[in-house]
Amino acid sequence: TGASSNGILLVRPTFGMKLSDLDDVDGNTTTFDDTEEILIKKTDGTYRHISKDRFLNVLNNTQYLEDTYSYGILIDGQNSSPILTRIGNLELHKILPIQSNMKGCLLLDDGTVNYYLKSNDWKKKADGSASNLTGADGQVMVEIPEYYVKYKTLGYPKYEVRISDRQLGGYIFKPKRYISAYKASLQRSNLKLSSVINNDADFRGGNNNAAYDGTSKTFLGRPVTQVNLTNFRTYARNRGNGTRWNCMTYDLRKSLYWLFVIEYANLNSQAAVVGLNSVTGFREGGLGNGMTTANGTEWNTFNGYYPFVPCGASNSLANGSGEVSYVATDFGGTGVNRTFTIPRYRGIESPFGDIWEWTDGILIDIKTDASGGTSKLYTTADAAKFSSSSFADYIYRGLLPRTEGYIKNILFGEDGDILPNNVVGGGSTTYYCDNFWRNITANEIKGVIFSGAAHDGSAAGLVSASTNAAPSSTNTAYGSRLCFV
Repeated sequence: TGASSNGILLVRPTFGMKLSDLDDVDGNTTTFDDTEEILIKKTDGTYRHISKDRFLNVLNNTQYLEDTYSYGILIDGQNSSPILTRIGNLELHKILPIQSNMKGCLLLDDGTVNYYLKSNDWKKKADGSASNLTGADGQVMVEIPEYYVKYKTLGYPKYEVRISDRQLGGYIFKPKRYISAYKASLQRSNLKLSSVINNDADFRGGNNNAAYDGTSKTFLGRPVTQVNLTNFRTYARNRGNGTRWNCMTYDLRKSLYWLFVIEYANLNSQAAVVGLNSVTGFREGGLGNGMTTANGTEWNTFNGYYPFVPCGASNSLANGSGEVSYVATDFGGTGVNRTFTIPRYRGIESPFGDIWEWTDGILIDIKTDASGGTSKLYTTADAAKFSSSSFADYIYRGLLPRTEGYIKNILFGEDGDILPNNVVGGGSTTYYCDNFWRNITANEIKGVIFSGAAHDGSAAGLVSASTNAAPSSTNTAYGSRLCFV
């Protein structure tokens, strides 16, 4: 909207009303009654007009359309409870038209779906015939359908997040994208990042140590680690198709988080698994502790903090959400087994915990206290601009805390950012329930890893984040995912 120099109000066509519904006005606007009418200027330079009363009805109708075709959550940052208020169409909260269309598939390198997997049995294709998850038929991915999202700040720290399967005013379009069902593997012979269930030596995980083959410590069938962000990006793009293949991206991490939060109306991804409330028809609870309860000393003794859970260990849940048990043989010592739970969200295994996930499209510019004392967040959703050393083509999003701790509030902003701006007063079961780590001892560009590791306990979660590592850093517990955007 805007006002012309002679005081006549010009407005863009309002959603829910066609220009053809309005009356023509000639180019001479001096006959226009600006006390009773609103003038709409068309792109061809001609005008149409609408009474102010009718225009207000249209605005009210716009709110009606949003409440009819969107669903989301209200976050009141002054309330410490992670349980949120559902807003929008409550029937859509039961149907979940966007989340319920997330589904497992086999994706070819050219970005086409080879076939979809059966919704309740990934051993089969959607048509009932046998599937092949070894990589021979493509990468095992979860398709996230296209949708629209709106992030709205109502007054710090109070926010709304709404999503819709149709375009509404002020909503951001999210195209169809794919995220690996598992933490990423690496095909050693061609250095292609993968999402498969394959116990061949060519897909040996961790740091490719063959000494553990045939033992309970084996890296066969496990995710790859000891790879830095730059190489994860390179290995993903070795699949071809320009910049469409990537390791985990920040934009997808945000989407995954807000889809979960809206579905469960809960900021605590580690809340106990409850599932569907048969009375309300809403999802409740969370995804459980996840792979976060390992004893750190035992894990180090077992295999030096490398991955120990095979890809696909939660496949019994197929496209579903929840948790399954996994027994790690000899994890506590010879003959001492440990049982863990593996979370799954809409077909995505271990969206938090197990190992950290290098995430692209996000950089932090760290300045020591002596050099100004700032930690600036920069992001981009444009994969062609991803970098490990420069944020020149990134967008500045805000300042991060200089201290560590449980997240009390997030930057949010116009893009729904999930990094914190306050970690004072947070807790493992209050506010955002996940922890934030930082290293501010040197002036340098840092990357961001998300999810927490197997020994991080309640500090882990969907928005658990660390800015400790430079993009060139490697670690036994640093992995990533494969994405197609």
